[in-house]
Amino acid sequence: MGESFIAEARREQIIQSCIDTLEEVGYTKVSLTKIAKKAKVSTGLISYHFSDKMDLINQTLLYLLEKKLDFISGKVVQEETPTSQLTAYIEACLAYQVANFKYNIALIEIVFNVENEEGIPFYRADNGEEDEDPIYTLLKEILLDGQQKKEFSNQFDVEMICVLIQGAIEESMLKHNKTFSFEKYKNELIKMVLKIVI
Repeated sequence: MGESFIAEARREQIIQSCIDTLEEVGYTKVSLTKIAKKAKVSTGLISYHFSDKMDLINQTLLYLLEKKLDFISGKVVQEETPTSQLTAYIEACLAYQVANFKYNIALIEIVFNVENEEGIPFYRADNGEEDEDPIYTLLKEILLDGQQKKEFSNQFDVEMICVLIQGAIEESMLKHNKTFSFEKYKNELIKMVLKIVI
């Protein structure tokens, strides 16, 4: 039990160092040597926990997506109506982005620079519905539930509105300057989305 806990903690330490390195130098300059230096461990120890650089990058991507999903779904599940769940979803997505700027950069670096086994960049790979982003799926379920319960209008296309909401959230990801108010943006976005769906 103790050993597996230590191994898990070590894996997370290496993943965190991978995130830091991605944020600092970008994917094209990331190496196991730089990650090891950041983690204050040997490259051999990284190779013990991850089969190669690609395995570490893939595990880092899964870690980033899980952290984001856990945070957002944790907020949504506390709400009882589709309207309050949709509001909580937008608030949680924006709050997560503000609190985890480094994670956002690492995620962008991986998604836009890493290629799958067929040589297709992650952002262009179409893996079908079975591999749909769980955060996107959560939003889709909220909208469908709202329509089924007649709390939301059935005059909008769920897929289209998901794209609109996700696009509006993700577009604000890099707006980290003093003149941009996330609080104001959140309120405006919620107001706009509720006008469309109700």
